[in-house]
Amino acid sequence: MSAAAEICFDPEAGLLPLGEVRARLEAAVARASPPPVEIVPLAEARGRILAEPITSPRDVPAFDNVAVDGWAFAAASLAAEGPTRLSILPGRAAAGHPFEGTVPPGHTIEALTGAPMPAGTDTVAMWEECRVEDGTVVVPAGFRAGANRRRAGEDVRAGATVLAAGTRLCPHHLGVAAELGLDRLPVRAPLRVALASSGDELLEPGAPFAPGRVYDANRTILAGLLATLPCRVRDLGILPDEAEPVRRFLHDAAAGHEVIVSSAGASKGAADHLTATVARDGALEFWQIALKPGRPFAVGRLGHATYVGLPGNPVAATVCFLMLARPFLLALAGAPLRWPRPLPLPAGFNFRKRPGRTELLRGRLEEDADGRLVVRRIPREGSGILTSLVEGEGLVLIEAERTRVESGEPVGWLSFAELGCG
Repeated sequence: MSAAAEICFDPEAGLLPLGEVRARLEAAVARASPPPVEIVPLAEARGRILAEPITSPRDVPAFDNVAVDGWAFAAASLAAEGPTRLSILPGRAAAGHPFEGTVPPGHTIEALTGAPMPAGTDTVAMWEECRVEDGTVVVPAGFRAGANRRRAGEDVRAGATVLAAGTRLCPHHLGVAAELGLDRLPVRAPLRVALASSGDELLEPGAPFAPGRVYDANRTILAGLLATLPCRVRDLGILPDEAEPVRRFLHDAAAGHEVIVSSAGASKGAADHLTATVARDGALEFWQIALKPGRPFAVGRLGHATYVGLPGNPVAATVCFLMLARPFLLALAGAPLRWPRPLPLPAGFNFRKRPGRTELLRGRLEEDADGRLVVRRIPREGSGILTSLVEGEGLVLIEAERTRVESGEPVGWLSFAELGCG
């Protein structure tokens, strides 16, 4: 964050639109340095961020090969009209066992899937398309020249970039690397993340219940969401509503982590020491976001660490993490910054709201009477009703300036899978 970043505590400044929040996070990513590069075995690269582009050292496939089990021959041997009879050569071509000879015109040889195309052939007919009579193969009339032949380089050409830097490596990416013969990949080191909750009212799960106290669900949720990212998370527990312990925590966490994530303590209350400490000792941008559920959201720097402050209400903390913090952290880890992409689907509900604030309703997908997939709204939607996330399958995005939704109209659907927690 810029040292000149302000703390936007002025209520008259209004609520910051979602688009502006994203623009400021994009600017923060542009100023940040990516984590260092590590070389890791292929088996350990899943979920990591690729640090350098991967180019192919050879054509894939490296040779013309057979696409089906059948008979290989030259298309020039096909009769101009009617079926074609081809004499069968002894032997066969198989994957890993190429045919060493040449197939002359008017002849064919058995060829199995994956085998190099035998010399003298350019076409393969499936077994079930042909019939065998008296040492010959009868190919039906009208057979297409070049059928069932995979050409060298059909998938990848030598020198082509197959995986771009910044790719978050999934199993299919690793499969491509393996296909190229690579057993190690250059990836970004995982972010070291310190995680804490704030508030004297919080209890650790398993502790005896006490009147006026609540169990801390936020750290459990956030730790689980962070575990899906290229991060190493250190859970630092619950912080008291006292300035000095919070200050010590933040400075200790900043010394050994790239990112500090907290929930609660990111507001304007007298007991909210997290944002106040980051503002005093580092640099802070504090935003009241035009987002429901959400609103208080803070991003800043303390030393070399990035600070992310989330709301205290569990649903608001979860939604802000999924919509803002998760893409932001992935970008800090070295991936491109990509915001969640809503899918337009018809609403199965009516809804009214005031303009000026983006709303994220909890919802699920169901079929209507005509068998169409529609979005149904989960009726219980308070920021503290955590079970509404359990009942739902995703979030319904209602744009800031939209004031009404009529059943059947399109709404933006964000499945939990799209948001990274499916």
